[in-house]
Amino acid sequence: MPIYPPILKRGDTIGIVTLGSPLSSITINNSISVLQSMGFQVVVGKYVYAVDGFLAGTDEQRALDLMDMFTNRNVNMILPARGGVGVLGILPYLDYDVIAANPKILTGYSDVSVLMNVLYQLSRLVTFSSLLLFDFKATTPAYNFDQFFEATSTVSAPRLIRNPPHLVQTSKVPGNVTGPIIGGNLSSIVDTLGTSYEIDTKGKILFLEETHEPINKVYRMMSHLKIAGKLNDCLGIVMGECTECQPAYGKTYNDLIDELVAPIGKPLMTNLAAAHGIYKAAIPIGAPVNLNTYNSTLTVLEPTVRLT
Repeated sequence: MPIYPPILKRGDTIGIVTLGSPLSSITINNSISVLQSMGFQVVVGKYVYAVDGFLAGTDEQRALDLMDMFTNRNVNMILPARGGVGVLGILPYLDYDVIAANPKILTGYSDVSVLMNVLYQLSRLVTFSSLLLFDFKATTPAYNFDQFFEATSTVSAPRLIRNPPHLVQTSKVPGNVTGPIIGGNLSSIVDTLGTSYEIDTKGKILFLEETHEPINKVYRMMSHLKIAGKLNDCLGIVMGECTECQPAYGKTYNDLIDELVAPIGKPLMTNLAAAHGIYKAAIPIGAPVNLNTYNSTLTVLEPTVRLT
């Protein structure tokens, strides 16, 4: 059974961590100010501002910050500063039993996708593909905040995950399936293959998105997932946007979906606004959802947080 974290309330304390690549102190501090203006308290991890080349400190340091937030009784939610690269490196240094015993809201996307799926597989904790720290700024669309707070600060269910009106969710393969939703950033998910943290798609609905990759490289990663059996094992597939992904050799992202993903025959929805896109639906990783591609709906079936 999935473990749902306690609900987020105004006045709660949010713990800031940097789990992958570094982020400028100016950006971190500006976003912390936004959180405080929303009525939240903030605790900053010891290594949040660390810079070690393309990483924010060593793997052990970043893992220690995360574990400290899970064990800190005053922290209600954990918010990574950004993704980037390097989240895979912290996984061996986490205590998944301690995390399961101290469930908390954790949100993010990009390379944080690795952590969220592993927390579901090893701790049964439901996390959220949603906002990162640097998304807390004045220019973030209201849709993103509405999605975030609906998922983390209410116990209403069922919840329909619906794009903004001008972005149409499209069904490519008809079907109606129910199961836990997992996944996230394609390149980060592929990085887990062949490791002890390899994503398990059996009996699950797989969500994938990507950013700033040429389509021939996206093809390469999708083919890797396919040959590894991950597309055949899943119940259904939800393809998010591929933001700033340039066509290659005359092939587009939609061509890739039509030619590689749709023939697998799993219920398939495309163009979900999430993660790296401008608009970010809040997707509860590990929670049961219904994917109905007869009417192009994706529905979260249970409350994804619990009343304390």
